[in-house]
Amino acid sequence: MKVQTVSYKSKSASKDFTESLRVTGFGVLTDHPISYSLVQATFQDWAAFFKRADKFDYKFEKDSQSGFFPFKTENAKNSTVKDLKEFFHYFNWTEMPKGMSGNTRELFDRTQALAIELLGWIEENTPVNIRSQFSMPLSQMIQGSRETLLRPIHYPPLDGSEEPGAIRAAAHEDINLITILPAATAAGLQVLDNEGMWHDVECNPGALAINSGDMLKMASGNYYGSTTHRVVNPDGLKAGEPRYSMPLFLHPRHDVRLSKDYTAGTYLGERLGEIGLKK
Repeated sequence: MKVQTVSYKSKSASKDFTESLRVTGFGVLTDHPISYSLVQATFQDWAAFFKRADKFDYKFEKDSQSGFFPFKTENAKNSTVKDLKEFFHYFNWTEMPKGMSGNTRELFDRTQALAIELLGWIEENTPVNIRSQFSMPLSQMIQGSRETLLRPIHYPPLDGSEEPGAIRAAAHEDINLITILPAATAAGLQVLDNEGMWHDVECNPGALAINSGDMLKMASGNYYGSTTHRVVNPDGLKAGEPRYSMPLFLHPRHDVRLSKDYTAGTYLGERLGEIGLKK
């Protein structure tokens, strides 16, 4: 399984990226317009936040899904073991914790703009017979959406006391249309191929890993997959180091119909219940 690395500036970028997404569920983008220095500065902001004693003052509300999610809050679908991570949900309407800079909002805006552009790439390279299954053009699905979110994640160092079978992020598929993931601060992201083999996703500093989610799979009648992925625990000295990542999950409006059985809102609510974030 080879996840293709595509230069944003390439003349065939739109076609090559969409093909990688269709075949593997993932693509890696380089030479893109999101500043690496902005990504680094935002990582530093959130690394400082996760060390703060008052982070629990910003604990999430189940209805809004906005705010801080403490360590071992989330589990993968069909898993009873909690992931070894804590994280924060930032929507464009979320009130930031006191003392935070404007980096997060800027990164959100720039990444969302790129995600919308990539959605256009996908749409223009999707065969007409598949595109005709969409309830509306992909670009219209996200207009006015309040559900797109940036999720800064902290995976703390491992100390050997972890529950058997617990890893940083158990095998799962993303819920949304597409996810944009700036290169994390450490390795660990893996994808599952059709033969049941796991493969590392190479994403060098400054690159972006992009994957399709369940909502795009559903809207396209399974033409685009939603590849299973995970974040594994490191070995040796690396186990004593933290890992940070910041995926942006691009979501449609609640009322958008994905299939005859689901709107984006009903599907999101079902999935949040399955992963322990909403009852």
